Amino acid sequence: MCADTPEYKTTLNLPKTDFPMRAGLPKREPEWLERWNSIGVYDRLRDKAKAEAREPFTLHDGPPYANGHLHIGHALNKILKDFVVRSQQMMGKDARYIPGWDCHGLPIEWKIEEKYREKGRDKDDVPVVEFRQECREFAAGWVDIQREEFKRLGVTGKWENPYLTMDFHAERVIAEEFQKFLMNGTLYQGSKPVMWSPVEQTALAEAEVEYHDKESHAIWVKFAVRHKGEGVEMAMLDETTDFEGADQALAEDLLNTSVVIWTTTPWTIPSNKAVVYGAAYDYGLYEVVATPEESWCTIGEKFILADKLAEGVLTKARLETNMWRRIRSVETSELETISLRHPLSGVEGGNGEWDAPRDFRAAPFVTDEDGTGFVHCAPSHGMDEFELYRDLGMLEDVITYNVTEDGSFRADLPLFGGKRILREKAKKGDWEGDANAAVIAKLTEVGGLLARGKIKHSYPHSWRSKAPIIFRNTAQWFASVDKAVGDGQDTYGTTIRERALRSIDELVTWTPQKGRNRLYAMIQDRPDWVLSRQRAWGVPLTCFTKKGTLPTDDDFLLRNDEVNSRITAAFETEGADAWYMDGAKERFLDGIVNPDDYDQVMDVLDVWFDSGSTHAFTLRDREDGSDDGLADLYLEGTDQHRGWFHSSLLQGCGTMGRAPYRGVMTCGFTLDSKGMKMSKSLGNIIPPKQVTDQYGADILRLWVAQVDYENDQRIGDEILKGVSDSYRRLRNTMRFLLGSLNDFSEADRVDAADMPELERWVLHRLSELDETVRKGYAAYDFQGVFQAVFSFATVELSAFYFDVRKDALYCDGDTARRRASRTVLDILFHRLTTWLAPILVFTMEEVWLERHKGDDVSIHLVDMPETPTAWRDDALAEKWATVRQVRRVVTGALEVERTNKVIGASLEAAPTVYVTEDVAKVLETVTFDDLCITSGITVSTDAAPADAFTNDDVADVAVVFERAEGEKCQRCWKILPDVGTHAHAGVCGRCDAALA
Repeated sequence: MCADTPEYKTTLNLPKTDFPMRAGLPKREPEWLERWNSIGVYDRLRDKAKAEAREPFTLHDGPPYANGHLHIGHALNKILKDFVVRSQQMMGKDARYIPGWDCHGLPIEWKIEEKYREKGRDKDDVPVVEFRQECREFAAGWVDIQREEFKRLGVTGKWENPYLTMDFHAERVIAEEFQKFLMNGTLYQGSKPVMWSPVEQTALAEAEVEYHDKESHAIWVKFAVRHKGEGVEMAMLDETTDFEGADQALAEDLLNTSVVIWTTTPWTIPSNKAVVYGAAYDYGLYEVVATPEESWCTIGEKFILADKLAEGVLTKARLETNMWRRIRSVETSELETISLRHPLSGVEGGNGEWDAPRDFRAAPFVTDEDGTGFVHCAPSHGMDEFELYRDLGMLEDVITYNVTEDGSFRADLPLFGGKRILREKAKKGDWEGDANAAVIAKLTEVGGLLARGKIKHSYPHSWRSKAPIIFRNTAQWFASVDKAVGDGQDTYGTTIRERALRSIDELVTWTPQKGRNRLYAMIQDRPDWVLSRQRAWGVPLTCFTKKGTLPTDDDFLLRNDEVNSRITAAFETEGADAWYMDGAKERFLDGIVNPDDYDQVMDVLDVWFDSGSTHAFTLRDREDGSDDGLADLYLEGTDQHRGWFHSSLLQGCGTMGRAPYRGVMTCGFTLDSKGMKMSKSLGNIIPPKQVTDQYGADILRLWVAQVDYENDQRIGDEILKGVSDSYRRLRNTMRFLLGSLNDFSEADRVDAADMPELERWVLHRLSELDETVRKGYAAYDFQGVFQAVFSFATVELSAFYFDVRKDALYCDGDTARRRASRTVLDILFHRLTTWLAPILVFTMEEVWLERHKGDDVSIHLVDMPETPTAWRDDALAEKWATVRQVRRVVTGALEVERTNKVIGASLEAAPTVYVTEDVAKVLETVTFDDLCITSGITVSTDAAPADAFTNDDVADVAVVFERAEGEKCQRCWKILPDVGTHAHAGVCGRCDAALA
């Protein structure tokens, strides 16, 4: 620049904005939270909905457990919910979200018990109401902590008035919902094998169980064969039955043989009542002909085994293939004549406990995939066996009560009394008690073992204590899923199972669809619902049983509406503690029935019944709940197919005849960056607070928007750095918009019809994108929405449209082109901010407030603007697709020259572009040099030189680089021949006009 050339920088329309490049999210986000709270954004949206009569949309919150700080899975789940609520709201709905918490149940009770144990205090010495109050205070403390942690994530909702399952009204409604099962005939007391935690001494639901690898004892046990005896049924057999004469009816080679079973639970052998086989499998008789030095087998010993499994079994007994032979097949007709002796039959000190013959019959659950082809049956500890003998009407003959609440054998069980299946406390992670060892030792002593070993397998554990569980027959309260519900709500079926299956198929939309299949299969095969828990902190089973009656008697349960009303009225004002007060039975029964004739049930409800009932006291009862008592969406992790989705479905079908939800959406689990499950022991846990403190909640929210939530996701420092880079690029786009719109006013606005083609192309893309965004949000495809908007903002806008139009925005005077461009920028601003506001709640608020000032202003109070369909112009889009394809080749050619340091900027170039005649006609209608950001450009239809630059992805386009001729304009930096020929020194004609 010459010394006398004016400084033109001040004459340019450069961007002006206070919007910072650096976000400072960790520091600034809490300020926006406080602002939203002070102006009451959530409540103002509800008022707005009432004024405008908006269509309601209710996402019912699956209650997290009020116990401990949030983990990253909580954050994923709550942020996804917030995406749903905010996007539905901004698309014109009245989107309601009432957060809630599960407050009852074992985990909280367990924490209070731990505190007692540390102080040497016995829980049983504490009055139950005092104990329950401590549980209530513990839960309330964690609700307050978790509430602030959730709010920090930018989640909107009725935080000052959430629903809590321990609120008095909630406890009343839970009791009322239970009483509906009592009154409609589906409630019954039964004795079944249930998942039992000896450590917590209570039944567990499937959702309270997790599976971990466990090393178990494996034993192969011999049951001696005896003839059943013609016409002699098992129920008629006892230790005095004479088998010796009956033995003669057996084939001679079946005398003194054994049926071999395999089990990984040796402690169940004392409870064995039968062995079963598969009627369709091939069995054989096998004889030992030689033995190794150490073996529990003897030469001449014979076993009946499934042919498919025999070699594997005998190998476990240390027998090589030359040490045994198959004598012959054993037909099913022969197996039908067999009964068995328990291996402990006649044992010294057994007191006749195991002397009765064992039943032997075919059963459908036997497989030939592993084991021996025979299954040992202890119906008190296995549901398959229990159902088999229930259907046969023989339960009284086969049920035992050998195992007590703490997992020890009853004290009077011969040989094993008091032995424990599990320790009271784990020793270096090992829960193994002395029961298995005692049973194996005794079987070894009496010659009852063929082989033994160890096996590592997936085994159910309590998710709270982490201890293995057992299956144990106990008296529990159940809701029948197959008994007709006597409530008259039969639109979708007469039983809970029928209603649930039809709800799944006819009433619910599944995201993803595979969730339907998973829950359908669970409901299709599930047993009756175990409602009772042997604990103290929860809503009790508010019912009474008549003394001197059996569970099968019609008058066993007291069914009285007046009694029920007394109970629920007390719960409304006093909470469920009223059930545990002195004189409660008399209070609820006096004057209606004689209290002395009834026993008060003291079990508490399964906590899943609590959470399954939340729709009743949240959606139905609250003014800000759902208009019809149903939720538009339940959203939780995939594990809730066996948890909250499941229990809510059963509960709703039992009390209202259908599912309480219209839609179910599921997300996967969050893993570390290597795909490993997060755990304290691995040290790979990433608490949400760690992310918000380091990066800000919007970065965590952006991570959620970028992952495929339907499957498991990964998170880690490198992943979050990548997310931060995406955020930075998007923030730069918004900053450019703000700077270029600094002084924009309505007077600058231009109608779409009067705009240049480039601006009309942007409007076309906005029309397309508006449809993509709305459909994506409606389908909960947040990843698709963000990818579409991000790609548009960074590729089509920042890298193309903004890049091209910077020259006009900065250097033009008050031209129609500049006014049109700024009109488009304003349109872009209002769409990008509202489209992204459900995801980047803090950043889009910051962007919005840069242009919309006011103490009560918020982007979260506005809707996504409607985008005219008239902007859609497919022919124009096709034309500009061609233009941009050719432009790609030009920019590629210039980048080669820039890399080789031939030029420093594209404005130094004036290349020649070789294209076909059709493409040349298209390029003639646009200012192609401006689009390529060059000072000049020549379009030719001649054959391209051999050394011309080409792009393999774009056919029939070639570029030859040439330098621009002329002088550099000191204002716009284009190199043009006319520079220096105008009134203002050193500028081109366009800049001279602008300066004028």
